Amino acid sequence: MKVLAIGPHPDDVELAMAGTILSLRSARHEVVVCDLTDGEPTPIGTQELRMSEAARAAELLGVRRITLNMPNRSLADTMDNRRQVAEVIRKVRPELLFVPYWEDAHPDHVAGAALCEAARFWAKLTHTTIPGEPWFPPRVVHFLSVHYKLHPRLSFIVDVTRHIEQKMRALAAYESQFGLKRGNSAVLDRLRTASSYYGGLIGTGYGEPFICREEIGLSGLDQLV
Repeated sequence: MKVLAIGPHPDDVELAMAGTILSLRSARHEVVVCDLTDGEPTPIGTQELRMSEAARAAELLGVRRITLNMPNRSLADTMDNRRQVAEVIRKVRPELLFVPYWEDAHPDHVAGAALCEAARFWAKLTHTTIPGEPWFPPRVVHFLSVHYKLHPRLSFIVDVTRHIEQKMRALAAYESQFGLKRGNSAVLDRLRTASSYYGGLIGTGYGEPFICREEIGLSGLDQLV
């Protein structure tokens, strides 16, 4: 299976679903991460540093990474941006598409969700100048990497207990965002606690939550945790 996970900034995908990515990779599925922006400017980051951190995180997760050149802090669902994301979708041709949750305090996250869902539709269009052959990912799943303290109705939770330590190492690669100099080191502690909470909801050590607008079908009940 080919999987594409799209986030507004480097680290959004890892925060929400690095454990799920590691689980997919352990089952030999191909995973591509796409950042819509390079995440800069930030208080102590630079473009070169952020790209280095993102590359290190991708290496720890075993994924290919694509970074687009959309503007941080003013991300928008524009026609040009739809075309760029649709081109990525056509190139990767994922069976499973992960995108941000549509409700958040961060405008880039809200815009990113709308942009990705629109680009999913655009990617299937014929008679267009978008490079590549038409492709429509059959399933889109929303991950939670939000600033609001939300607890929306979840569609499913993935058991990531086996992968939690490697997830934390991948997140620690973002020293400019979560390190001592940034003053955000407690973020990773809170994330581990949240992962433990979601794991507890399904009777495992750690979990990552996801939301689908559409119903989910199972081929068999033996897939349940």
